[in-house]
Amino acid sequence: MTTEHSNEWVRLPCQWIEKRGLKDFRWGKGEGADNIAALMALAVIAHQTDQKSGIARITYDDFETTTTLSRAKVSRGLKLLNERKIVALEPNGRSTFNLTGFNLPSGWGKFPTKGLYSQGTIAAFRHMHLRVPAELDAIKLYFLFVSRRDNDTNMAKISYDKIEEYSGVNHNNIKRALSFLSVHSLVFPEYFLSSLTEYGMASAYRLAHILPRRHMGTMGRSGSLNENEATAMLRKGLEETPF
Repeated sequence: MTTEHSNEWVRLPCQWIEKRGLKDFRWGKGEGADNIAALMALAVIAHQTDQKSGIARITYDDFETTTTLSRAKVSRGLKLLNERKIVALEPNGRSTFNLTGFNLPSGWGKFPTKGLYSQGTIAAFRHMHLRVPAELDAIKLYFLFVSRRDNDTNMAKISYDKIEEYSGVNHNNIKRALSFLSVHSLVFPEYFLSSLTEYGMASAYRLAHILPRRHMGTMGRSGSLNENEATAMLRKGLEETPF
């Protein structure tokens, strides 16, 4: 396997996400770390999947390099992906993987690839130690935004209520997860005046490393707010209004 990626993105089947499959990845009962490991491994499998055959060939050494996880954690993560029918193990022999639903003509999202890597490792994964629920919440939101990203606007427009409904991340923990994604340059929030209330505010989320020149600065900022303006509104006690 090569860790040098030339493509900006690869296809990720998202039917399981839209069926609320992310809610199966929970914290607690000793399963939180394994669920983080599973989604980290899924990212690597998506990156290495041949876009014609749908098959990825990845050794445990490759997983350890790209994720920084131990072999035991990778193994437990892969087992969960297989049990939840998100990934088929060894469809073409040892060290091969297949993403369920990969060859369907629709129902997939653009998953960032090349820009996530630094020296052969997914850079943000170096900061995930599998010890706190915020890491699980963050990676779940990342997959959800991939599924919900609109190709025309280059953003995922989704309310906190819908985020909780589809990912299982508690409403009160969403900001913490978004902070992790923002600090590690994975997702950039965009703020808007809501059309539903005079002073309401809504948010959308732009994935880094996909169409980096398509953002509010180049597409026009009608009705949008910068981060300082949004923060000022939040300090006044205004709640986010869903789209």
